[in-house]
Amino acid sequence: MYCSKCGAENTEDVKLCSACGEVLMSQSTEAQPNAKTSGLAITSLVLGILSICCMIVTAVPAIIFGIVSLVKINKSNGQLKGKGLAIAGISVSAVILVISVIAMLLAILTYALSSPMPAERLVCATNMRCLAIATRIYADDNDGKLPTADKWCDLLITYVDMGEKTFRCPEQAEGSFSYALNKNITSMGVEPDTVLFFECNGGRNAVGGPEMSAIERHEGEGCNVAFVDGHIEFVRVEDIRSLKWVPEATKDN
Repeated sequence: MYCSKCGAENTEDVKLCSACGEVLMSQSTEAQPNAKTSGLAITSLVLGILSICCMIVTAVPAIIFGIVSLVKINKSNGQLKGKGLAIAGISVSAVILVISVIAMLLAILTYALSSPMPAERLVCATNMRCLAIATRIYADDNDGKLPTADKWCDLLITYVDMGEKTFRCPEQAEGSFSYALNKNITSMGVEPDTVLFFECNGGRNAVGGPEMSAIERHEGEGCNVAFVDGHIEFVRVEDIRSLKWVPEATKDN
């Protein structure tokens, strides 16, 4: 055994330290008859039980108090007891903590799977992003002018070698074209937040304004809109007419 005063190691059968003469205490971890129950162990068990209702709020402190109490009990030379209480508190809290983490992960997963962005809407937005990029390429090579309104689809298909599938929303009938060009613009030299393309049911080479928006397509919630600066937004039904459909320069004229 080790002397608590000088740290010297002694054999188990001696009563006095061979180095400093200090009276050696038994290193047995068994609780003595008059040992006190560790308050931390009791606290750990109580918090562990409360964690059944309070989850993480009390589970983590219960585990910390339980571990600290075990350390103190082991170092008390039998003066403290309550290992069972501490272990019970740690065990209950650990189980509750694991259950809480699993519940949170399931909640996050459930939210992710029920995301308000269905696959069809995402594909539709991607199509419109491709159209916006193709239009920018065409305009850059044609002094900023857009493809002519009467055959803009045909010009983009030919000019940038686009497939007709890009012009179709997955939620529309096979073979139909799903997007329209804003009738109020003829070049890219307008405000970046001006509407460029929007979803509609007008067919091939469709041109128009908000009155043609296919607001019923995505469960009646709204439609995808592409803007001159190239970004895509899903716009709610009630907000479609508030978009910038007419550039400021056109309004002044």
